[in-house]
Amino acid sequence: MLHDLYVALYCVASGFTASGIAASLYRLSVKKRAETSFARMAYLIVMVVAGPTVLFENAAKAWRSKSCTGLSFCVAASIAAYWSLAIGLLVLQIATTVG
Repeated sequence: MLHDLYVALYCVASGFTASGIAASLYRLSVKKRAETSFARMAYLIVMVVAGPTVLFENAAKAWRSKSCTGLSFCVAASIAAYWSLAIGLLVLQIATTVG
Protein backbone atom coordinates (compact mmCIF):
# COMPACT_ATOMS: atom_id res chain seq x y z
CA MET A 1 0.00 0.00 0.00
CA LEU A 2 2.78 2.42 0.89
CA HIS A 3 4.60 1.55 -2.34
CA ASP A 4 1.59 2.71 -4.37
CA LEU A 5 1.54 6.01 -2.49
CA TYR A 6 5.22 6.53 -3.22
CA VAL A 7 4.65 5.83 -6.92
CA ALA A 8 1.74 8.28 -7.01
CA LEU A 9 3.79 10.99 -5.29
CA TYR A 10 6.67 10.32 -7.68
CA CYS A 11 4.27 10.68 -10.62
CA VAL A 12 3.01 14.02 -9.30
CA ALA A 13 6.56 15.26 -8.75
CA SER A 14 7.76 14.14 -12.18
CA GLY A 15 4.70 15.69 -13.84
CA PHE A 16 5.17 18.98 -12.03
CA THR A 17 8.86 18.94 -12.98
CA ALA A 18 8.05 18.33 -16.64
CA SER A 19 5.48 21.10 -16.44
CA GLY A 20 7.99 23.53 -14.96
CA ILE A 21 10.57 22.69 -17.59
CA ALA A 22 8.04 23.22 -20.40
CA ALA A 23 6.88 26.53 -18.91
CA SER A 24 10.44 27.78 -18.46
CA LEU A 25 11.49 26.81 -21.98
CA TYR A 26 8.43 28.54 -23.41
CA ARG A 27 9.10 31.71 -21.42
CA LEU A 28 12.73 31.72 -22.54
CA SER A 29 11.92 31.21 -26.21
CA VAL A 30 8.90 33.51 -26.58
CA LYS A 31 9.26 37.15 -25.67
CA LYS A 32 5.86 38.53 -26.73
CA ARG A 33 2.24 37.39 -26.72
CA ALA A 34 1.03 34.98 -29.37
CA GLU A 35 -0.55 37.03 -32.15
CA THR A 36 -0.66 34.73 -35.17
CA SER A 37 -2.81 31.64 -35.35
CA PHE A 38 0.27 29.38 -35.46
CA ALA A 39 1.69 31.06 -32.36
CA ARG A 40 -1.61 30.68 -30.52
CA MET A 41 -1.78 27.00 -31.45
CA ALA A 42 1.79 26.48 -30.22
CA TYR A 43 0.90 28.31 -26.99
CA LEU A 44 -2.10 26.05 -26.39
CA ILE A 45 -0.06 22.91 -27.03
CA VAL A 46 2.64 24.04 -24.61
CA MET A 47 0.06 25.00 -21.99
CA VAL A 48 -1.30 21.43 -22.00
CA VAL A 49 2.02 20.40 -20.45
CA ALA A 50 2.96 23.65 -18.67
CA GLY A 51 -0.50 24.21 -17.21
CA PRO A 52 0.03 22.88 -13.67
CA THR A 53 3.02 25.13 -13.06
CA VAL A 54 1.26 28.20 -14.45
CA LEU A 55 -1.93 27.45 -12.50
CA PHE A 56 -0.08 26.94 -9.23
CA GLU A 57 2.07 30.03 -9.80
CA ASN A 58 -1.00 32.21 -10.42
CA ALA A 59 -2.77 30.75 -7.39
CA ALA A 60 0.27 31.40 -5.19
CA LYS A 61 0.50 35.00 -6.41
CA ALA A 62 -3.19 35.52 -5.66
CA TRP A 63 -2.79 33.91 -2.23
CA ARG A 64 0.18 36.15 -1.35
CA SER A 65 -1.65 39.29 -2.49
CA LYS A 66 -4.73 38.22 -0.48
CA SER A 67 -6.94 38.36 -3.56
CA CYS A 68 -8.26 34.80 -3.17
CA THR A 69 -9.57 32.69 -0.33
CA GLY A 70 -7.89 29.67 1.17
CA LEU A 71 -10.49 27.40 -0.37
CA SER A 72 -9.87 28.70 -3.88
CA PHE A 73 -6.11 28.29 -3.40
CA CYS A 74 -6.60 24.69 -2.23
CA VAL A 75 -8.86 23.94 -5.20
CA ALA A 76 -6.30 25.38 -7.62
CA ALA A 77 -3.47 23.45 -5.94
CA SER A 78 -5.52 20.23 -6.07
CA ILE A 79 -6.26 20.70 -9.77
CA ALA A 80 -2.57 21.38 -10.43
CA ALA A 81 -1.59 18.24 -8.49
CA TYR A 82 -4.09 16.07 -10.36
CA TRP A 83 -2.98 17.53 -13.69
CA SER A 84 0.64 16.87 -12.70
CA LEU A 85 -0.27 13.29 -11.86
CA ALA A 86 -1.63 12.78 -15.37
CA ILE A 87 1.48 14.30 -16.95
CA GLY A 88 3.70 12.29 -14.61
CA LEU A 89 2.00 9.05 -15.60
CA LEU A 90 2.64 9.92 -19.24
CA VAL A 91 6.29 10.76 -18.50
CA LEU A 92 6.82 7.50 -16.63
CA GLN A 93 5.10 5.52 -19.38
CA ILE A 94 7.43 7.06 -21.95
CA ALA A 95 10.45 6.46 -19.69
CA THR A 96 9.62 2.80 -19.18
CA THR A 97 8.94 2.29 -22.88
CA VAL A 98 12.20 3.92 -23.99
CA GLY A 99 14.36 2.56 -21.17
